[in-house]
Amino acid sequence: MKRICFLTDSIFSVGGVQRVTAVIAKELAKTCDVTIVTFDEPSAQDTTMYGLEEANISHRFFRYPKMNYWKWKALKIYSLLYKKVLPHTRVFSYLYTYSSFPSELQQALAAELQQGHYNTIVGVHAPLAVRLAACRKQLNGVRLVGWIHNSYEALFGKSSTYIGPELRRYYEYMLQQLHQTVVLSKDDARKYPFPTRVIYNPLTLQPGKPSTGTSKKFLAVGRFSYRHKGFDLLIDAFHLFAQHNQEWTLDIVGEGPEEALYRQKIAAYHLEDHIHLHPFTNHIQDYYSEAQIYVLSSRWEGFGLVLVEAMAHGLPIVSSDLPTSKEIMGNFAIYFPNGDIGALASKLQEATEIDWPVKSKEAIRTARRFDLSEIIPQWQEVL
Repeated sequence: MKRICFLTDSIFSVGGVQRVTAVIAKELAKTCDVTIVTFDEPSAQDTTMYGLEEANISHRFFRYPKMNYWKWKALKIYSLLYKKVLPHTRVFSYLYTYSSFPSELQQALAAELQQGHYNTIVGVHAPLAVRLAACRKQLNGVRLVGWIHNSYEALFGKSSTYIGPELRRYYEYMLQQLHQTVVLSKDDARKYPFPTRVIYNPLTLQPGKPSTGTSKKFLAVGRFSYRHKGFDLLIDAFHLFAQHNQEWTLDIVGEGPEEALYRQKIAAYHLEDHIHLHPFTNHIQDYYSEAQIYVLSSRWEGFGLVLVEAMAHGLPIVSSDLPTSKEIMGNFAIYFPNGDIGALASKLQEATEIDWPVKSKEAIRTARRFDLSEIIPQWQEVL
């Protein structure tokens, strides 16, 4: 039996990446020996969050050892020089590996992963994929796979809050050391200067009742993280829309550091009776079933899994014109220019005037492309 390891920052916390990782791991565990190595605190372990208790999956908790303070400071100086001054050649990038991920930490991670005698290790997210690449020599004979969940632009664009353009070349050099890099869209695959494998994320939940399309409710779901999901834009746009559509409401389901900003906007617009913020729930299907239109206002997405979930419940969709959204939905959705508040308000109005039953049937047909049974064989090929 093949031994598969997923190396991830977290599996016992709320998030789309965690949920997708859990779903893929559970399905693979039917035919493989699967372990998840996580940086979660052991006390955070909750295998019921994504149904991990349903599968025969092992969990290991890893922490890097503490480094000598002065060595760490010296290495930080080189890291800063690489980002700001030095040319990003292969040689200087190779040296950056040792300043950003010192040998003590490399050896500790490699020792943890060697214990499992894995056939394949999957580094979940770009930073851990690069850490995995740095340990390639110590993990000789193990197939190493990087699984990139953010879009190329979100990782390396000028306004990136993740990695930024100063480390683009380094990441590209390192990812090429892996046996395979998996990305979530064809648009991203075209941007990497080396071959990648495109595997879409699957629908990760059992759909609830299909929407009836009569509630006059918009719905948006996602983490309240800085700028990413564009809920600030959505609230501004809904304010414009609501001036002529008092009967419609907006539910936003999520949690995160921008919640205070959203509440301030809602109060400033006096929309407390029209826009409602809800915490994450394990019964998100209820919100999809109750909604009439789904809205994705994201400034960037690696893969908009919520779009597949919404379509599986028969919801028409208004979406920012991200390449990934267009790849997932084609001509099905109503698109607005990314970041354009006025255009989004206009498209909200347009969505209230569509032939809802026709669009709802089209949504369910489109969602079937992302059934787990279609996605797992692709992962089995990679692994």
